Amino acid sequence: MTDRPLLWFPQPEPASRTKLTAVPGKTSKPSHERQGERVALKLTQLQQAFEARRAELVRNAAGVDPEQVLVIETVGAVEDFSKAVKKIEGLEWLGEIEIDNLSPDEDFHNLEHPEKPLKGRLYLVLTNQQALTELLSLWRRYKEQDDPKMKFDTGLTKFRDVFCHLWDIRRWGPADRLVETGVLDIWREELNDPNLQNRPVRFEAELWYRESADKRAESENTVRDLVNALEGQVITVGTVPGIRYHAILAELPANRIQEIIDAPETELVKCDNIMFFRPVGQMTSGETPSNDYAETVAIENNELPMGPPVLAILDGLPYANHQCLEGRIIVEDPDGWAEDYSASERMHGTTMASLAIHGDLSEGAESLSRPIYMRPIMRPDARDFRRPRLEVIPTDALPVDLIHRAVKRMFEGEGEHPASAPSVKIINLSVGDYSRAFMQSMSPLARLLDWLSSKYNVLFIISAGNQLESIPLGITLDEFEQLAPDAIEQAAITAILMNARSRSILSPSESINGITVGAIHFDAANNAALANRFDPFHNTLPSPISPFGSGYRRAIKPDIVFHGGRQWYAKPYIGRHTVDLNVSGSMAPPGHKVAIPGQAASTDSTGYTRGTSNATALISRAAVYCYETLSQITERFTTDGYEDKYTAPLIKAMITHGCNWGSMGQRLVDIISQQQHIKNPVNFASRWIGYGVPDINRVLECTDQRATILGYGELSDEQAHVFKMPLPPSLSSIQQWRRLTVTLAWFSPVQPSNQKYRSASMWFEASNPIANQRREAASGNSGWQAVRRGTLQHEIFEGDWAQPFVDGDNLSLKINCRKDASAIDAPIPYGIIVSFEVREGVQLPIYQEISEKIRIQPAVQVRQ
Repeated sequence: MTDRPLLWFPQPEPASRTKLTAVPGKTSKPSHERQGERVALKLTQLQQAFEARRAELVRNAAGVDPEQVLVIETVGAVEDFSKAVKKIEGLEWLGEIEIDNLSPDEDFHNLEHPEKPLKGRLYLVLTNQQALTELLSLWRRYKEQDDPKMKFDTGLTKFRDVFCHLWDIRRWGPADRLVETGVLDIWREELNDPNLQNRPVRFEAELWYRESADKRAESENTVRDLVNALEGQVITVGTVPGIRYHAILAELPANRIQEIIDAPETELVKCDNIMFFRPVGQMTSGETPSNDYAETVAIENNELPMGPPVLAILDGLPYANHQCLEGRIIVEDPDGWAEDYSASERMHGTTMASLAIHGDLSEGAESLSRPIYMRPIMRPDARDFRRPRLEVIPTDALPVDLIHRAVKRMFEGEGEHPASAPSVKIINLSVGDYSRAFMQSMSPLARLLDWLSSKYNVLFIISAGNQLESIPLGITLDEFEQLAPDAIEQAAITAILMNARSRSILSPSESINGITVGAIHFDAANNAALANRFDPFHNTLPSPISPFGSGYRRAIKPDIVFHGGRQWYAKPYIGRHTVDLNVSGSMAPPGHKVAIPGQAASTDSTGYTRGTSNATALISRAAVYCYETLSQITERFTTDGYEDKYTAPLIKAMITHGCNWGSMGQRLVDIISQQQHIKNPVNFASRWIGYGVPDINRVLECTDQRATILGYGELSDEQAHVFKMPLPPSLSSIQQWRRLTVTLAWFSPVQPSNQKYRSASMWFEASNPIANQRREAASGNSGWQAVRRGTLQHEIFEGDWAQPFVDGDNLSLKINCRKDASAIDAPIPYGIIVSFEVREGVQLPIYQEISEKIRIQPAVQVRQ
């Protein structure tokens, strides 16, 4: 334990939360008469489509009043519309989706910027004929009254507001089920792959989640019958009520899939019980590195870890006999996958365990003192003809169902088996869905991780995914060879920026409760040979394979970036051929030196790998050190009211607290500023590097010139807490550079059927002149709105002003909480970390003064 350990805030003072004021919209809307004309046409088309579909279904099932899904699209939002929907018998609320790309027209447009795309909302409602008739009746009443503010019956007024803002109303159709997920493109690839031709094609049919178990069973049976009618079969079914998830994994013969591609109007595709068709078998660690290189390693630290695990890794099966892993991991394989998982193919789980336990083997760092728990969720792809085969989530399992079972087993047990790892606080997930880049809607797997993190108070650390698609630089090899390193770097970044739209973070990295990790182009390897490869960057920059955010509702994503290894690219062999950013998958350096099985499953082989998975494993390793530091200071110092529920949120805050952009941020902004199609270079840079690179060591201890204070608590709707940090008297009226860093973290419950999604909104405010000077969000000045959209707020205030204050002055930090998507059922635990510092070497006793004063602050009596 250092002589200058982290400090603790006394219990905070309860307060009322700060009220926020909404900024009114400036959108032009059509007149009541004009809107009547617009909507009447759309409702006529809707009735015709509804009747046509109803006639089809009634012919097949006499006497049935079919239910169909309506899409009600508005310009702007009508809050709490779900409550009005529930007032009409036969209508069932399914959810809502935020949209931001509506094309303006003469009726709806932004008054200040007429060409600017409009924001809106999709409301998804299940209806039958009776309910649709009632909806049309409400519309006629609205249209006949020349008063957009007319009164509706109690509880139905929101329908009036929807009619005022209505953009479109239609049935949810085949295009909705197929196009958004990209499943048609994946199917075409499978049917054109000579190794997969004539094999049945598997897919996931995500069903609309029904509140009634009987309705869910009915939906399931309907889809099963349609699959069987096409000579297919249902493989498995998964339901997770906590995230409103209900899905079927099925397969169809190749010729039936081709029929759907050619004419997607089959009864299966038109089935109103289905929300989306999704591909399966795409959840993977990425490309398997070639076994073209290996070194040997000897682990000098032979002391084996002790105690219960706090880190779990859900990945491929590790090679447990490797000397880097033996005795250091707890492997649980309840599904018995080891039998068909050769030792030489246990690549990704082995490399992730190696990085988490030892870090980059090139650095010779200390090994973790605790074992790690590992559960395989991937196995070799039976369809892969290469060796080693690609590791994927099996095509006979639904990823959501598999990961749900794995995490539940850890904390609750499964059947008669007790909880297998209840001590775990951190879960590493370094896999991504290459068929589902994040666009706008939360993926089912991201929803699952958010729900599990809140339910079990556990932190998921998630890789942002690797973007491995080749990108042309637009120059020949002969031209390339004439370029200086700076010019190559600029050409590579420009090419990446031009393709940024197709290089988004991958599901489930949009999770709002987890920490999403991107990669920077850095490692400790020093014996790399170029061979026929080239290094695109000679400065420390984001890795060229690291993807772009933002996250849900434009929140900061990725949250952080960390060392991912230097990714080099293959050169063409002929000078007139064009140079591409074409990933070199070699296990030769550079990169992180990691344990690998080797071609003969040797126990001492190592190779070099790169990517966001590596960065994620290293951050998970750092999270364990954060846990150890917390454990030490809670044991050494009295922390009144501290409970285990605060540990995971504090670890989340600790990981982020040392983040900044450094010189990398400025270099990146300078290059992005030269791109004419990018209007806000700083904001765009934050989509690539989030809050920046964390310096974990800065957070684990203090110095003479830096004091770091931890706080915790729990809040419900409309509540707030105030923490007071004493200011060091020695700094009063001295013009000296100083920095205040504040990080707040929590896990929010989620409401999947509400587009706001996040149930609990928290944010801090710093009320003191010291915090009103230069305000630099660690996300690179991306704005106070962005840092408040997720569940992690990290901001930096710095400058060299001379601020007078007297002995006894405090900096007040107010933590606010309010409901967002839904009511807050139970208080939400949070962690907050505050650092105050001057430059190292400046002879001011910052730590001593703050430490002495904070220890004598009286504890606040919390009101009951």
